[in-house]
Amino acid sequence: MGKPTGFMDYQREEAPAFSVYERIRHFNEFHEPLSRSEQQKQGARCMECGIPFCQSGMMLGDMISGCPLHNLIPEWNDLIYRGAWEQAYRRLKTTNNFPEFTSRVCPALCEKACTCGANGDAVTVRNNEYAITETAYENGWTTANPPQTRTGKHIAVIGSGPSGLAAADQLNRRGHNVTVFERSDRPGGLLMYGIPNMKLEKNIIERRMDIMREEGIAFRTNTNVGKDISFEELKKEFDCIILACGASNPRNINADGRDANGIFFAVDFLTSTTKALLDNGLQDGFISAKDKNVLVIGGGDTGNDCIGTCVRHGAKSILQLEMMPKLPEERTENNPWPEWPRICKTDYGQEEAAAVYGADPRSYQTTVKKFVKDENGNLKAVVLVKLEAVKNKQTGRMNMKPVTGSEYTVDCELALIAAGFLGSEAYVTDAFGVALDGRTNVAGENGTHRTNIPSVFTAGDMHNGQSLVVRAIRDGRDCAREVDESLMGYTNL
Repeated sequence: MGKPTGFMDYQREEAPAFSVYERIRHFNEFHEPLSRSEQQKQGARCMECGIPFCQSGMMLGDMISGCPLHNLIPEWNDLIYRGAWEQAYRRLKTTNNFPEFTSRVCPALCEKACTCGANGDAVTVRNNEYAITETAYENGWTTANPPQTRTGKHIAVIGSGPSGLAAADQLNRRGHNVTVFERSDRPGGLLMYGIPNMKLEKNIIERRMDIMREEGIAFRTNTNVGKDISFEELKKEFDCIILACGASNPRNINADGRDANGIFFAVDFLTSTTKALLDNGLQDGFISAKDKNVLVIGGGDTGNDCIGTCVRHGAKSILQLEMMPKLPEERTENNPWPEWPRICKTDYGQEEAAAVYGADPRSYQTTVKKFVKDENGNLKAVVLVKLEAVKNKQTGRMNMKPVTGSEYTVDCELALIAAGFLGSEAYVTDAFGVALDGRTNVAGENGTHRTNIPSVFTAGDMHNGQSLVVRAIRDGRDCAREVDESLMGYTNL
């Protein structure tokens, strides 16, 4: 341990964000990295505690505490403090295939479980990871390293999101021939089109894809497996198939007037903006929020991304609905460290909307009762209703119920549904004949990634349901290990 008193000597310093009015003029990332010397001080703050909860990745209650990838966080924190940046990158890559992604989009489960944060400010683990990765790219430590020998086995990975890419990367390192199928025009899945540029610029994805191609992984884009190509065709060409298509079936809002023009699922809205940015610099061909009263239905990360995107479009107003009550500002007694903190979080989009429109855009304990159309079928207003928590006498659980007489109407020309996802899409699972669990996720047999169909495996959100990028990478790695063992009789992954 290089600096035993580092957590006392140095204060937590994060990469500063650009001002709201500066960053909303563009769709680029908006944090200014710390200097190399300052970042090394942040590495010195790591206590190298006896039990590093930061890398535990365990379930506490119904939430993950610590990193699911079991990143060797104390090791590379100490290495960057000592200035051993290349060695820090090698240790980071041991457990994480894509630190350039997680250091940008992960909610930093590691920091919430950091021992230093139990009675103070956590170590800036995510910023440290970012600095390690970008230093590696700047210094040419990220060059392609294709396997020297091939096994002769051929594997198809269906879906190029984080789990599919992680599985492909691991299996290619082993020497298998891997082909990744993607129905969109660019690989990356959720990373490419589900997460806006402000959080993850697309050149960051493309530079990693270029390395993976150099290492021998083939990408077949604009290919919708289950429609453009059948399971029978894949079986003839590949020894194993991994289904990693995500939980891409969005949860709908069943309210009167749902068929009005101007109501979109959040993922379609975000995709249209990202694709237009890449194709034509956002000149045309996207769902625009400009000069519209926007309603975002859902309080999670995707809803926040919609808000940030609408602010940049030039929306007239933005209102975000959250069904549940507002969370407390600090941990409560029944939510102790190192559990994930169930506290109110104001993200970048909400911060921007508050600055531009003069108030926090969120309305708690509120939902849609009715969508109102004009004479042409276009959305013009939404009737909202307040909710209250009522205990179910049979289950004892609290359910949110409408409050009689609390209805009110707001102007709205664009509504974005960001209410989460329900599981896998039926046309894919039907094409392969795989068994599903009660949440329409593809079921793994006996706690594994094997499906009920021989030589077909599953990984990521398609297997576990909607979750985090870091957990998807972990699941892709675990799936790759099982696939390798099934093909070779053993595995060293």
